[in-house]
Amino acid sequence: MYVILDIETTGGKFNEEGITEIAVYKFDGHSIVDQFITLVNPEKEIQEFVVSLTGINNKMLRNAPKFHEIAKRIVEITDNCIIVAHNAAFDYRMLKTEFNRLGYDYFRNTLCTVSLSKKLIPEQPSYSLGKLCRNLGIPVTDRHRANGDALATVKLFQLLLEKDKEKKILQHTIKYIDNRNHKLKIKSILDDLPEEEGIYYVHNEEGNVIFTGRGKNIRFEANKLFLKQSKRALKIKEKVESITYENTGNELFTRLKYYLQLDTLRPKYNIIRKRKITEKNFGHNHFIIISKGRIPEENAVILIENNEVIGYAYTNLSYQTNKIQVLKNILTPIKNKALAKTIIKNYLTTNNADKIVRYELENNL
Repeated sequence: MYVILDIETTGGKFNEEGITEIAVYKFDGHSIVDQFITLVNPEKEIQEFVVSLTGINNKMLRNAPKFHEIAKRIVEITDNCIIVAHNAAFDYRMLKTEFNRLGYDYFRNTLCTVSLSKKLIPEQPSYSLGKLCRNLGIPVTDRHRANGDALATVKLFQLLLEKDKEKKILQHTIKYIDNRNHKLKIKSILDDLPEEEGIYYVHNEEGNVIFTGRGKNIRFEANKLFLKQSKRALKIKEKVESITYENTGNELFTRLKYYLQLDTLRPKYNIIRKRKITEKNFGHNHFIIISKGRIPEENAVILIENNEVIGYAYTNLSYQTNKIQVLKNILTPIKNKALAKTIIKNYLTTNNADKIVRYELENNL
């Protein structure tokens, strides 16, 4: 579980700043499950340049709660969660500083979306939140206010999870849960899975993916695996520590992501058979396949250029699909292009795509 947050401050000398606004979104990797947003009375003056930047002034904060009045809520909403923020070192330092003033030792693990973006979305002209979101087609409202920046960070983090093909973020996140009764633990894990189409990943105690499966109903497919009595299934049942999952939204994305993940992760207990790779080209050199996404307002998009599969993405703005450069920024790139091409060709042989948009490279849509 994650808490994605943003903090605005008074400015001033290092470790003498005070918090003026905080927005916290509890995020389970798929959706927001809780939130806390408030102005905070820092009991000190705000620097003039900060007032100009955020629009928050001393008058606005007179009747706002002081930090000690919201401290319990922050402890509760962040309990057993990893803090995610854009420049997490700053936001986490501010929380630690405020709790230290209360004599409370506050500790949480952190993830920084600046560092993750540099690894997973390289060669961007800027990694400031505003400019990065602009290049990725992520809308930002109320820039330099805690709620607007926190919501933009939620969208950015969702994209980073999608681009993390080796599941390093999830591996870092998974922690051992002491559960004496292994059967009860497995039941609890399975009960938390959704009855939606997608892919699931079985992790061991170290967080490594040891098996991955797929289906139209994730919970049903995982239950089916744990009911089997084969040696392989019993080994998986013995070593399971956690199961994570991805909703895919449609069958084409389920197939594509499943086989690409098998090729990337090589899970120990999956039987990976060598596929016959197609030699045939698509009927057009450059086109976009658009399918339904995970939620009603979302599209699942695959980009084909020069008869090669460039990558895939989920978009919820026409701007992200219609501008090729923006689309390329948010795409999860595909390394094994031959495998991806084979999967898509095989799918289109027996199924119709929801929508195909053909284009010429020089038109750039």
